[in-house]
Amino acid sequence: MVAEELVDRWDLGRAKDRFRGRIAEGRVPGGDPGAPPGAPAGSKAPRVAVLCPQTFMNDAGRSVGPARGAFKLPLDRVVVVHDEIDLPFGDVRTRLGGGLAGHNGLKSIKRELGGADFMRVRVGVGRPDSTDPEIVSAYVLGRFQEPEAQVSDLIARAREHVERLVLEQQAPAPGDGG
Repeated sequence: MVAEELVDRWDLGRAKDRFRGRIAEGRVPGGDPGAPPGAPAGSKAPRVAVLCPQTFMNDAGRSVGPARGAFKLPLDRVVVVHDEIDLPFGDVRTRLGGGLAGHNGLKSIKRELGGADFMRVRVGVGRPDSTDPEIVSAYVLGRFQEPEAQVSDLIARAREHVERLVLEQQAPAPGDGG
């Protein structure tokens, strides 16, 4: 849902089938002169690719790994948006690397990328009242039970986290001189 919002917001056009997924590519649109809103002065609109793996969730790395290789991206330029049952519904947090918290999709991505030092946007979906693996699986794979307005707000906030990451990655590092 976050990826769909990004593709629409950035007007990336129709996704293509590649890398065992659906991928849309282009530049983040922006204002003066080709820079996205909030981008540092003198920077141009960053190129982006939004990939939605079409594999099973626990095999997402087989989509993400080849895409990263084709785009020759450093590991820290990969942004993975994922559900997080260890965060309450509505929380959104961003971090580089860290533990995988038993998330099989993240395990697959780490394995295929050769490390866990990729950016993550962790989208809190809460945890069911049970620890039964079948109930937990049905919970994370099922539809949201929360009101549509709360879900929309959560998706919008996760999208904003991704946008901030993309813009920050365009900023020159201190001492780079631009």
